[in-house]
Amino acid sequence: MDSTLHRQAGHLANGLYALSLTPDLAGWSYAGLRVLDLPAGGSHELGTGGEEMLVLPLAGSATVDCTGQRFELAGRPSVFAGVTDFVYLPPASVAQIHSEHGGRFALPSAWVPAAATQAGWAATAPEWQARYGAAADVPVELRGAGSCSRQVNGFCMPGTFPAMRLLACEVLTPAGNWSSYPPHKHDQERPGETVLEEIYYYEIAPGPPDTGGAPRAGSGYQRVYGTADRPADLLAEVRTGDVVLIPHGWHGPSMAAPGYDMYYLNVMAGPGPERDWLICDDPAHAWVRDTWAGQPVDPRLPFGQPGRTA
Repeated sequence: MDSTLHRQAGHLANGLYALSLTPDLAGWSYAGLRVLDLPAGGSHELGTGGEEMLVLPLAGSATVDCTGQRFELAGRPSVFAGVTDFVYLPPASVAQIHSEHGGRFALPSAWVPAAATQAGWAATAPEWQARYGAAADVPVELRGAGSCSRQVNGFCMPGTFPAMRLLACEVLTPAGNWSSYPPHKHDQERPGETVLEEIYYYEIAPGPPDTGGAPRAGSGYQRVYGTADRPADLLAEVRTGDVVLIPHGWHGPSMAAPGYDMYYLNVMAGPGPERDWLICDDPAHAWVRDTWAGQPVDPRLPFGQPGRTA
C-alpha cells in the first residue's frame, strides 16, 4: 500500500489551516487545497501568489475583501445542508477573510503559468478578477442509481464557472452507497481523456449520539490503483479532515459505510491545453453503468431536502 497517497486529518495542519496542502507537499505541480478554521470574529489575510483560488464555506459564513471588492458569503451550516455560494480569487491578489460567527472554509487552488500572473494581466482579462459564485447557480446532478446513487455539486467545473486551470466539485454519497464508480482515471492527454492531478477531501456525517451524548464519528473507504507501467496501491479508511491524492491511476470506489453519509471535495488541475474533465473508465468494470437503467435513484438524494436529518 502507498501510504503517501493518504494524509490523515491534522498531519498537514499549519496555524489557522487545519489542512495546508500545496503542490510541492503533494509532490506534483498544479492542484492544492487549504482548509481554514476561523473562530468567531476571526480574520485571515492571504496572498494567492501564482495560484488561482476559491473561498468555499464548508460550515459558516464569511466576508471576503479582495482587490477593492467585498463579497458576503451566506455559507451553510454544514456540507450536508445544501450547496453554498463562494468567491473566486485570481492569481497575484490579496484577500481578507472574516467570519463573524466562525467557520471552516476550503480554499481549493491551482497553480497557473507565470505568464498569467504578469503585471497588468488582470486589467486585460476582467473575467479573471475576483468574483462571486451564487449558490443558486451551482448545478446539482444526481448520478448513478440504486446503491451507486450520489449527488454532484459542480460549482467550479467547465461550463459552469470559468477558471484558468482549476476544476472543483462536491460529491455526497448516502450511507451504504458507493460513488466514484466505476473506477476511472485521467492521466493521459488523448482523445476522451485529460491529465488532471486530483485531491479528495473528506467529511463524514456523524452518527446518532452514544449513551454519553457524544456523536459517533464515522468513516468511509477509498480505493486507488495503478497500471502496470504506473503503479499505485491504496485502500484507505478515511475520516473527516483526511485527504487522498490521485497523481495517476484508477480511483474508486469511494465507499460510505452504513450509517454514515460521506462528503468529499474534489480539486483538480493539470497541464493540458484544455480545461476539461475527460475520464476513462476501467474497462473491467465499465459494464456496471449499464445496470443503472433499470434502477431508481436513491430517494435520500438530494441532500438538504426537507425532512432529511443529515
